Amino acid sequence: MESTILNKTDDKIIQIESPILNIDKLSVSYGGDKYSIMDVSAGIQKNKITAIMGPSGCGKSTLLRAINRMHELYPDTHHKGSITLAGENIYKINPIELRRKIGMVFQRPNPFPTMSIYDNVIAAYKLNGIKLKKSEKDEIVERSLREVGLWDETKDALHKKGTFLSGGQQQRLCIARALAYKPEVILLDEPTSALDPIATAKIEDLLVNLKKNYTIILVTHNMGQAARISDHSMFMYLGELVEYGKTKKMFTTPKDERTEAYLTGKFG
Repeated sequence: MESTILNKTDDKIIQIESPILNIDKLSVSYGGDKYSIMDVSAGIQKNKITAIMGPSGCGKSTLLRAINRMHELYPDTHHKGSITLAGENIYKINPIELRRKIGMVFQRPNPFPTMSIYDNVIAAYKLNGIKLKKSEKDEIVERSLREVGLWDETKDALHKKGTFLSGGQQQRLCIARALAYKPEVILLDEPTSALDPIATAKIEDLLVNLKKNYTIILVTHNMGQAARISDHSMFMYLGELVEYGKTKKMFTTPKDERTEAYLTGKFG
């Protein structure tokens, strides 16, 4: 089944087969009548990487955080429009349950500094009062660390602090922490901006591998990164979703002159 998603102007259309996530005319404000994003509509395809690009302050992170309602952690926020996950309105899902379905990884590696590598991976279960048997915890930790390629590097140091790891390893640990809850969607807010090129390449390879089992939405300032690993790309400007389409097509033949100006380095 195909669902046709219209962006703000009718000539910018992307067809997504059975989108797992539908964003429909979403606007988000952090207070008052000024909206950080306005009338954003998009369908996100399952098991693909979707990159969100645009200059600073364009609404990328607001859109990302709205997808699992993290924006609600700020006071006085309100929204118009809707988001559905597998057909279910996310605003009717308990936020804790929603964040179990849609995991989040932030810009800077942020393992909990007082916790071991082992406890970092299962932190969400502990914080939400979910009791597990030792065998269950062991299985979750090994599975999650294997998924991010950290098991062999850490299996003999599981009870050392997460901060013992390098920056790139810490970010992979944070991704493992998100995967431990078995989410359907993973949100990443510029996850490699604080990393060196070698660690960045490892994260990019990891994300390409993870899309076999997860849907990934990635905010990035790095256009090269979007071109290398994303299947679809969004270009946002001044809170508007200007263009959304297959990454290769957007980078070679953008439909909007603002997209072309951004991609060619004329602003941003």
